[in-house]
Amino acid sequence: MIGKLNTLELWAGITIFTGFRYLFLASIAWVLCYWLFHGKWFHRKIIQKRPGAEDIRREIFYSLLSVLIFGVVGLCTIIAGRMGWNQLYWKVSDHSWVWFGASVILTIFIHDAYFYWAHRWMHHPKLYRRMHLIHHKSKNPTPWASFAFGPWEAVVQAGIFPLATFLIPIHPLAFGIFMGWQMFNNVLGHSGFEFYPNGFMNRKIRFFLNTPTNHIMHHEKPYGNYGLYFNFWDRWMGTNQRDYESRFKQVTQKRPEPEPLVDTKKPVTADSELA
Repeated sequence: MIGKLNTLELWAGITIFTGFRYLFLASIAWVLCYWLFHGKWFHRKIIQKRPGAEDIRREIFYSLLSVLIFGVVGLCTIIAGRMGWNQLYWKVSDHSWVWFGASVILTIFIHDAYFYWAHRWMHHPKLYRRMHLIHHKSKNPTPWASFAFGPWEAVVQAGIFPLATFLIPIHPLAFGIFMGWQMFNNVLGHSGFEFYPNGFMNRKIRFFLNTPTNHIMHHEKPYGNYGLYFNFWDRWMGTNQRDYESRFKQVTQKRPEPEPLVDTKKPVTADSELA
């Protein structure tokens, strides 16, 4: 079916579907964390400040801009597949259902490595303001910040699609499943709340999985904690922030009762808070 769509239809389909998933997942996280269970979960709010309305508007604007760019990169990658320039394939029977599932898992690990090194590269002093500053204007991020990238960073973030198709054979549906995983984790990591149990840092799994606390700390202080799904790259490279584990334990202990989270009169802005 994808192979029969014209260029405009294909771009529109990729863009609309990506945008819908972003809005759907971010909306669910927002409603759960900031409306329905705000009082019950507030002690797990990593940064115990309310997000400003101006910050939220900026996060949504840049996330939707990123979705448009993702659509262009996705279109170019599929066109390359039609031309036989990468390893996209269209029939599951070409590689079996076993490989279909394996390709999803492999793409998760490929993306985690790609994200760590691309993210760390964008923190280079000569690149940070041009490539990554927009995302770091969210000092107290919300689910809406999941794709809040400047245009150049959006291109880099979208690069996982062409990279994966050049490295391994992958079906578009398998990549779509990976993207669902990626979006879910990105929204969770920017939700502003810690969902792992208090004893997580006492278990060996802490060496493997990342946590929302890890990424929110990176938004507070833009250095270290460069990982995405997993924590092993930060541990191997010595780039975890020193107080990561102690901060996690602090966040997962009982803390004060909530205050209203959205203050439209005095929005918190990050325009003057540069790294």
